[in-house]
Amino acid sequence: MRILLAEDDKLLSDALGRALAQCAYAVDTVASGDAADAALGQDLYDMAILDINLPGLSGLDVLQRLRGRRSRLPVLMLTALDSLADRVRGLDMGADDYLAKPFELPEFEARVRALLRRGSDASHQLEHGELRLDPGARRVYHCGQPIELSAREFSVLELLLMREGRVVSKEHMVNHLYGWGDEVGGNAIEVYVHRIRKKLEPLGCRIRTVRGMGYLMERVDAPG
Repeated sequence: MRILLAEDDKLLSDALGRALAQCAYAVDTVASGDAADAALGQDLYDMAILDINLPGLSGLDVLQRLRGRRSRLPVLMLTALDSLADRVRGLDMGADDYLAKPFELPEFEARVRALLRRGSDASHQLEHGELRLDPGARRVYHCGQPIELSAREFSVLELLLMREGRVVSKEHMVNHLYGWGDEVGGNAIEVYVHRIRKKLEPLGCRIRTVRGMGYLMERVDAPG
């Protein structure tokens, strides 16, 4: 999952960015409304977090432009303003949720999870034979038994299952798992795939390496 965070308070932006990264989200951070608008117009995100009082274009301006492009991207608004009129205005303009500063990180993380579930249709679970991935709960099961995966391993497996039967390139994985400023080791994806294989291959689930292209979770034929 890739998130755009637009917040001009550097201390808060850094703290929120770290919290999101620890949840294995890829985070791109900007400090102005103009930069946020440009990023949302060029890149694909799963969610945007916009401070209302941004330099240049305000967060509400960015939101208005985003909705004007008919984007249904989930948007969480952050603001120091806490009046009912401010909240109503933001929601009426198309915000999906609203969080007033100061707030606690657990609440912020919970709001993010809720909006991502809503945006990704968490009721649709991904299945691969007896393997089942629940995007909403961020859990994986085999024959009903839970499989323990790290947050990053879960994200890699989710990408493979979402594109079952198609090759997923390392570049695609990096773009969805890491933000602009993240340092990504050359073998980071290989490490995560290796760890997933160790847990899934004994269960009969195989991830195939397509040399020079990426990885493939082959389709499982439905019983005839």
